[in-house]
Amino acid sequence: MTDHTQRGNSDYDPNAAYPPPPAYEPEQPVTTDPGVTVWPGGAHAAHQAPPAPEAGGGHGGSYPPPPPGSQPSPGPSPVPAPRRKVRKPIALFAAVAIASGVVGGGTAALIGNTTSHSPVSAAASAVNASSSKTGVAGVAAAVSPSIVEIGATSTAGQSTGAGVIITSDGEIVTNNHVIAGASSIKVTYSNGRTATAKVVGTDAKKDLALIKVDNASGLTAAKLGNSDGIAVGDQVVAIGSPEGLTGTVTSGIVSALNRDVTVSTDESQGQNQGQGQGGGSGQWPFEFGGNQYNGDTGNSTTTYKAIQTDASLNPGNSGGALINMNGEIIGINSAMYSAASSGSSGSSAGSVGLGFSIPINTVKADLDSLRSGGSGS
Repeated sequence: MTDHTQRGNSDYDPNAAYPPPPAYEPEQPVTTDPGVTVWPGGAHAAHQAPPAPEAGGGHGGSYPPPPPGSQPSPGPSPVPAPRRKVRKPIALFAAVAIASGVVGGGTAALIGNTTSHSPVSAAASAVNASSSKTGVAGVAAAVSPSIVEIGATSTAGQSTGAGVIITSDGEIVTNNHVIAGASSIKVTYSNGRTATAKVVGTDAKKDLALIKVDNASGLTAAKLGNSDGIAVGDQVVAIGSPEGLTGTVTSGIVSALNRDVTVSTDESQGQNQGQGQGGGSGQWPFEFGGNQYNGDTGNSTTTYKAIQTDASLNPGNSGGALINMNGEIIGINSAMYSAASSGSSGSSAGSVGLGFSIPINTVKADLDSLRSGGSGS
């Protein structure tokens, strides 16, 4: 305690220490673990850790001051900040993090799921994109296994057309003029395998025929659609064997509906159509709008309602499929206009975008009759 009593000049001692030593012996710190200093408590607990000396001297120093003439002893080691002072911000941070997790739990979970599943979805999208096909390519890939090339041999030679597999045990729909008068029929699948087939039934008035592959099983059957549901302008795909080129794919649109197409029912006409390897013209004659195309249809003819398409059709497409973009058969290709004259060979004929197909609903309505032998010519 500071003494405020006024002293006289006689009491002044110039050699006295300043400040005067305390009236009690100050308690000394106890050092326990290395680097940890504990100041004892008690009546003089107020005299705790001395202030740390300031860098460079300043006004700091040891407290209490050392006795006069003694060497200054190093001050007590600085007391490390209590761990609780360090843990407070950590605890606060953890609390904030926990609170954020509770408040935004739904969002955090959503982000986690999105992050964890996105690569899987992208990989699945990349695999689907690389393995699946759309548009004309998708239709061709799906339907081509159901389309076959038909080679018919007769006394006049050989002709080539196409057919559509409609059952897994080998029933195939084609045009009557493709197999008319044939003594033997060979079928070539899209994978190149071949088989023999026999005629089940024919309907010359509708230019349809049903043949069946011998001892067949497990074949890919085409899906028959609804030709009443198509419209002018719909995109379509045609698959056949023009000029003997098995599995040729072309595409176009539906140009018109319910066209009256007249074709020959004369069996000899069928022997001269197709690829013309045995002297046939390679063109199937038909009549449309009062005019005859690709030769004379003869005196024995029949007329049916047809789908008109600009998909490229050439000799050998007869009996092949006209397909919608869902991969469903909507027609059996039967007639196409060729720019070649009637006296030209089939190899010089070419498509001009004027083709006709028998509606598949006509085919479906005639199947029972064809399976029972058909109406004949």
